[in-house]
Amino acid sequence: MFETLKPAPQDKIIALIAEYAADERDSKIDLGVGVYKDATGNTPIMTAVAKAEDRRVKEQTTKTYVGMAGNVGFNDAMIDLVLGDSISRDRVRGAQAPGGTGALRLIADLLDVAKPGATVYLSDPTWPNHVPLMSAAGLKTATYPYFDAETGKVKFDELCAALEKMTADDIVLLHGCCHNPTGANLTNEQWDKVTEIVAKTGTFVLVDIAYLGFGDGLETDAYGVSKLASTLPEMAVAASCSKNFGLYRERVGCAMIIGANEEVANITFSQLLSAARANYSMPPDHGAEIVRIILNDDALREEWEDELTQVRNHMVTIREKLAEAMRQRSNSADFDFLAEHRGMFSLLGISQDKVEQLKKDFGVYMVGNSRMNIAGLGVDKIEQFADALVKVTREG
Repeated sequence: MFETLKPAPQDKIIALIAEYAADERDSKIDLGVGVYKDATGNTPIMTAVAKAEDRRVKEQTTKTYVGMAGNVGFNDAMIDLVLGDSISRDRVRGAQAPGGTGALRLIADLLDVAKPGATVYLSDPTWPNHVPLMSAAGLKTATYPYFDAETGKVKFDELCAALEKMTADDIVLLHGCCHNPTGANLTNEQWDKVTEIVAKTGTFVLVDIAYLGFGDGLETDAYGVSKLASTLPEMAVAASCSKNFGLYRERVGCAMIIGANEEVANITFSQLLSAARANYSMPPDHGAEIVRIILNDDALREEWEDELTQVRNHMVTIREKLAEAMRQRSNSADFDFLAEHRGMFSLLGISQDKVEQLKKDFGVYMVGNSRMNIAGLGVDKIEQFADALVKVTREG
């Protein structure tokens, strides 16, 4: 049986991690791995998370299954966090999933049952795992214009033109905030226009919101998904708690579906749970219960929001300092977009050859498409990185 197999292509980020680990240069910089790092280069456990975890361990009385929908209290809290009061609760259902990735796969399986072989339109560029996730569920994929690497801005007119051509048989995946890999977000006015178009065409919308609170704040970051939810008769949302709660290895996500009415929501939810049963049966509860405790405890929620604000401000500071360092060195505004973008990532818009040169000559590691993890760049490394980037782009 197994003799028919060939080695799977190596994941580029996993390969990058191995290369970085083998590099003996003390000056090396890791801008590839997509995790938040504080000023010391550590990915910390939030204090609110630690307190909630301690409470959970002390109060937990059983390890029995939580059911296919997972932690119901977590699901309710996540719906409140992401959608707020933008929609009547009798139309929305939530299912806990193993991370945002698991939530996306659940929704993809659901969509393939509802519309077998439908086409999911993904932004160009998008998170690389979107393509295999959708394809594995049986869906087709195509792209829509999104980012102009030369200007560092969203190709909004082209985006709208592409949306206008989509039909009610199509699915469009939108990044809720902190676009990965570009960091270039839609403005509120642009979200309004996108909502207007998809409401007219009937295109089904799936929102992937993995970085809520990492952009401009919880409420501001949720504007787009809330606008869509308050307008469209049906849609789906995949939310992750990996970044904003720092629960990466706990794999905490939530798949949300919105139906035209309560009956449709119930039927759709039954199919979502059927997909969960076929995939992993029931999700783990540890991380989800930590989130539930935090979001339902006023003191812990305030503490978490304060910590999240510190995380967000740290990334904004790095962005602003790096943009200024590049302005001084290049005597141009070519990299000003770094200060305008939000979230963990930005796409520098340099060639793969330049990326390789940064790695070889300066020990700077990033993904081949020039996506850099802003949070991986310590404040103390900004000048060093700016010097290297200028040499590669201006002199290389």
